[in-house]
Amino acid sequence: MSILINKNTKLIVQGITGNEGLFHTTQMVAYGTNVVGGVTPGKGGEWVLDGKIPVFDSVKLAKEATDANCSVIFVPARFAPDAMFEAADAGIPLVVCITEGVAVQDMMRVRNYLDQKGVRLVGPNCPGMLTPGESKVGIIPGNIAIPGNVGVVSRSGTLTYEVLYALKLVGMGASTCVGIGGDPVNGTNFIDVLEMFEHDPHTEKVVLIGEIGGTDEDKAADFIASKMTKPVVSFIAGQTAPPGKRMGHAGAIIEGGAGTAEGKIKALQAAGVKVAKHPEEIPSLLK
Repeated sequence: MSILINKNTKLIVQGITGNEGLFHTTQMVAYGTNVVGGVTPGKGGEWVLDGKIPVFDSVKLAKEATDANCSVIFVPARFAPDAMFEAADAGIPLVVCITEGVAVQDMMRVRNYLDQKGVRLVGPNCPGMLTPGESKVGIIPGNIAIPGNVGVVSRSGTLTYEVLYALKLVGMGASTCVGIGGDPVNGTNFIDVLEMFEHDPHTEKVVLIGEIGGTDEDKAADFIASKMTKPVVSFIAGQTAPPGKRMGHAGAIIEGGAGTAEGKIKALQAAGVKVAKHPEEIPSLLK
């Protein structure tokens, strides 16, 4: 079992003929992901990867021809909102947006529209998802994780990789890893993923990787305290970040004393979560 993606996921890639889209399509196919098509307006009828993957002019045409149930977006930021709208209108139930730099106002419109359509969005500005041994959608390297019973949810891409590899080194694997992204307005949040892990019979433990800024980790702590029965281990990035200075992600900023690492750690510890001092400590806290 896993959450969100598995070996039955049928994926289309929006922006498949661009450098990033084509490179990561090659990686996803090599991992075993069932990539059934790609979309680039004006290039419909072409094929990529030595004729293995068809290219369509629109998501609607790709959906009709392949019955895809997931889309991953690798288009420039100015085109990403329309790409998400198009995927939703085509009836794709799960949309993963890797693109960084999508305007907050645009994301407010996108999020509102996709919610009305009942479409689940992961990202934007995220590394995507990985269910080890089954499927990877996005840019998470497939060789850093093995199948297992630890669910991982994270706002940070590189820290996600670090934790997955630390788990692998001690023989611990992941059920699914979900990178939700660090933008102020995104799709799937910590609570959404925690709830899915709580109901996933193959997930026995959960790792939550948060960072400074916003209140998502505090809300997650409330959810863990009241709703979760599975143990959760966490790490909060940005513990030495100065107030008022954005650190990496657009949402990673301490303002007016809110969103500090100290406050988030206290909230998580009060909910019974073991909080690691550094990512490499996480495997020992899971034992």
